[in-house]
Amino acid sequence: MDEMTATVLEYVIDEYVDEDDDMEVVSSTPLISSGIVDSFSMVSLKAFLERTYGITLPDSEATPEAFDTVDSIVHLVRAHQANA
Repeated sequence: MDEMTATVLEYVIDEYVDEDDDMEVVSSTPLISSGIVDSFSMVSLKAFLERTYGITLPDSEATPEAFDTVDSIVHLVRAHQANA
């Protein structure tokens, strides 16, 4: 697992997964469709990504589909880093 994937996964687990939950969250775990991340959480996750990686994610691209797995989030961030 690369550094960006590990960082985003750690943030998601720390912020959105209940300590009492036995659910294993990996980079391909559905976040939105499983209820781990909701629309309010997406806002804080987007802010974390922008702050951490020095990018701006247009609201039109911060969709539930784009934020449904850590893998898809990392893909989105890398695309914006390449365009910066």
